[in-house]
Amino acid sequence: MRSVDEHRQVVAGLITARRPVTLPVADTLGLILAADVVAPLSLPGFDNSAMDGYAVLADDIASATDDTPVRLPVTEDIPAGRTDIPTITAGTAHRIMTGAPLPRGATGVVPVEATDGAVDTVTIRAGVRPGQHIRRAGEDVTAGTTVLRAGQVVTPAVLGLAAALGLADLAVVPRQRVLVMSTGTELVAPGRALQPGQIYESNAVMLAAAVRDAGGDVVASPMTGDDVDAFRETLRNHTGAGRVDLVITTGGVSAGAYEVVKDALSGTVEFVKVAMQPGMPQGAGSVDGTPIITLPGNPVSALVSFEVFIRPALRAAMGLPNPDRPRRTAELAEDLTSPRGKRQFRRGVLDADTVTSYGPPASHHLRWLASANCLLELDEDTGEVAAGERVQVWDLR
Repeated sequence: MRSVDEHRQVVAGLITARRPVTLPVADTLGLILAADVVAPLSLPGFDNSAMDGYAVLADDIASATDDTPVRLPVTEDIPAGRTDIPTITAGTAHRIMTGAPLPRGATGVVPVEATDGAVDTVTIRAGVRPGQHIRRAGEDVTAGTTVLRAGQVVTPAVLGLAAALGLADLAVVPRQRVLVMSTGTELVAPGRALQPGQIYESNAVMLAAAVRDAGGDVVASPMTGDDVDAFRETLRNHTGAGRVDLVITTGGVSAGAYEVVKDALSGTVEFVKVAMQPGMPQGAGSVDGTPIITLPGNPVSALVSFEVFIRPALRAAMGLPNPDRPRRTAELAEDLTSPRGKRQFRRGVLDADTVTSYGPPASHHLRWLASANCLLELDEDTGEVAAGERVQVWDLR
């Protein structure tokens, strides 16, 4: 059997980065910058007021106190957005709003709270230092400065800076476009009545959510039965013209009859057994140049396989930080056994420094996975683990 690490390398080799694209700024949240961003202008672009108040010559009001206020005529009103910039003269004040351009010659701004707020002759009860409450042009960003670096995640703050610099778009590493296909004649879409022998389809919903959670885009999530021709046609209809970067299938890869994925893709996909539990039957390859990863059909096997093989490779291809789930060791709360020769991934609940196995290890027990917050990883050489020993866990929180 192929080892877990060997199959991880195979999958990682198939999922590769897309070429950078230029997207509108609003569409880049969560993506990785593909190029440095150099500021085309300074921020602020002009000297402006940091307060609502009055622009003055600081020397004119140096003696102002509550007991000996200074009164000055208000000769201009400067709201934010005013484009003609007046010049202040000694012995006058200009009423000014936060962000409004500072009048030429002004050396300070008196906050409105230190005045009577008048619009004709203002009474000022406190002085200001030269430069006080003034935002100088370029004190945040100087034009020509590299303000964002390639490889940086686009966050809300990054978007705010880009917009403030007047940038309409950014060069980014685009999301991986993923097709998720579930197979099985027994599958029925939620909302329809079940017939005997049928089950509701859950893998495509689950894996599509996992792809999005990993940072990718889901192009479609069709469901097909166990008909080889129908499977091939569905695959062809969704992957033509380079519409997707990766195909993920679930089901149809085991050793029984009606293994539709195996029957349809033999020769182009390598189907292997991986030394792990759950998730032993796996496949990886490409169809018409599109990488395809085939996962087992049991829901726990499918999601654990995604976590182990696809999620880290998908995030790495998009340049996203922390492609692997956080790993740590924790004290095991109970005795466990594991099949020697296979790496076992058990559902667990991590609480502080203690981890408890959660639910049976079988691959159809989806309920327990839905409430787990970690995976316990027991290596191939481990047959028994006693309570109190430290084990490795994958933190899913």
